[in-house]
Amino acid sequence: MELNQIDDFRWEVEKQGPMRVPARIYSSAEMIGAVKKEETFKQLVNVAQLPGIISAALAMPDIHWGYGFPIGGVAAFDCDEGIISPGGVGYDINCGVRLAATGLTEKDVRPRLADLADAMFGAIPSGIGSTGSIRLTNTELKKILKTGSAWAVKNGFGEDTDIAHTEDAGCMADADPAAASDRALERGKKQLGTLGSGNHFLEIGVVDAIYDAAAAQAFGLFKDTVTVLLHTGSRGLGYQICDDFLAAMAKHLHTGGIDVPDRQLACEKIRSSAGERYYQAMCCAANFAWANRQVLMHHAQTVLMRVFDISPRTLGMRLVYDVCHNIAKFERHNVDGREKTVCVHRKGATRAFAPGHPAVCPDYRHIGQPILIPGDMGTASYVLAGTQKAMDETFGSTCHGAGRVLSRTAAKKAAKGRALNRELADRGIHVRWTGRSTLAEEMPDAYKDISQVVDVVAGAGISRKVAKLRPIAVVKG
Repeated sequence: MELNQIDDFRWEVEKQGPMRVPARIYSSAEMIGAVKKEETFKQLVNVAQLPGIISAALAMPDIHWGYGFPIGGVAAFDCDEGIISPGGVGYDINCGVRLAATGLTEKDVRPRLADLADAMFGAIPSGIGSTGSIRLTNTELKKILKTGSAWAVKNGFGEDTDIAHTEDAGCMADADPAAASDRALERGKKQLGTLGSGNHFLEIGVVDAIYDAAAAQAFGLFKDTVTVLLHTGSRGLGYQICDDFLAAMAKHLHTGGIDVPDRQLACEKIRSSAGERYYQAMCCAANFAWANRQVLMHHAQTVLMRVFDISPRTLGMRLVYDVCHNIAKFERHNVDGREKTVCVHRKGATRAFAPGHPAVCPDYRHIGQPILIPGDMGTASYVLAGTQKAMDETFGSTCHGAGRVLSRTAAKKAAKGRALNRELADRGIHVRWTGRSTLAEEMPDAYKDISQVVDVVAGAGISRKVAKLRPIAVVKG
């Protein structure tokens, strides 16, 4: 099975054997060696064998090993013949990123940056099993699962304008709380407004570079502006929904005409009752995640005002956008010259809709959808914009982050003897964290070079660069 180079940014395993479509990876000559070494592309080849898959099994330059589907994977399925797979969405349903800009500059915050980092760490619950101050009844939780961001705004966590600047307006309409297990609901009741663990974070940053002045201005990003970036998802509720449906689907492998090459690719036909029920539960988790990020960003705004003793008007904090990863969506795309509805799985990938697309909010429609690409806590994050080429080639998709190159175990081994917090402090980055091994597991060396990843998607034309953000304070889960 050979991975052949098509051009400077695309590599492909041609359709062969049981593959229904080719397996295509966006990468560079410098980065593709790691993909070959890890044999991650073999997971993509497995995805290319699934019923109803359209055009190609796709992967972004941040591709790395995942459960069933590779992380960084994109696959679209025919709604009549195709499948829906929890492994193609991921355990952390709607793990996503939310970016806000402020009216502050680095000069304004640097003198009290340590205090700000402490205050954010104290106000933002983080770590494994963390719980928030919001206690929900079953009735209120189900309202969140049905309405997403709108619940948070209605209850004082943010503004109506935030909803317009959230992908899908922060709500997937097909959510049905009855599709989620009691265990999933119980896990969600105590975790609204929490960051979680692993690669989740809250980051105070500074706009370090502008690549597209018109787009940056439309997004409200200006050189030296202080930003707030959040990366988290649906917490234990989303994990439980994925786990429940994977277990149920795995019991019916090789039945109903579905034959999968890997047990982790357990799935159901989209039009089956089991497939529809998973989708309804997945929508619930997605809505919970949007509400969660809405609440967290409100808490971050409150902390900024308190630490600097300023009013909301002086702070001038405004939501740029909120994007989701780890999702399956029904979207209209051009397939073989004809527009049709398909089910797009994006696992560790970001929607990248083009200028003029009706799903992009009116404020940004002339620019294209904002794309938020977080890096590791020691380098940079990027703001990109969607393109027509993404619509033509990747079902309107692009990368979602840097992508791991070291497992958490390998990262801890590599970090032994290093004072990572001191290394980051020497670079002007204040970091606060929960858990003994968090910094080691999430150290910058554990990830690919985010700038190389972004250069690939920009070079391939499936995104365009708008701005680069430099971290100055980070709270890690």
